Amino acid sequence: MSNPTTGKTVRFTLNPNTPLTADEKAQLAYLAAMPDSEIDVSDIPPSPPDAVWTRPGIPFSAENKRQISLRIDADVLAFFRASGKRYQTRINNVLREYMRAHAPKT
Repeated sequence: MSNPTTGKTVRFTLNPNTPLTADEKAQLAYLAAMPDSEIDVSDIPPSPPDAVWTRPGIPFSAENKRQISLRIDADVLAFFRASGKRYQTRINNVLREYMRAHAPKT
């Protein structure tokens, strides 16, 4: 979001530890109880007919992936697993960066 008066980007950070006000709690309860059929989506532009929808955050297509067996030290595996879901993708990204760093210079 850009501030029209300065042209600078304005960033907001949500602190999850900040308690909700009574008004915010009431609004949250109202929205949670609202059925999807009552949500006004009239201001959303239609999707173009040639639009292709994909999952965000996937840098390469699934067809590019190969399933292999790979032995990894237990502590390395525990480190990546502790980082949450899609840890295998993060391992792949680390290996890709190593590959790029050691690629022959052209």
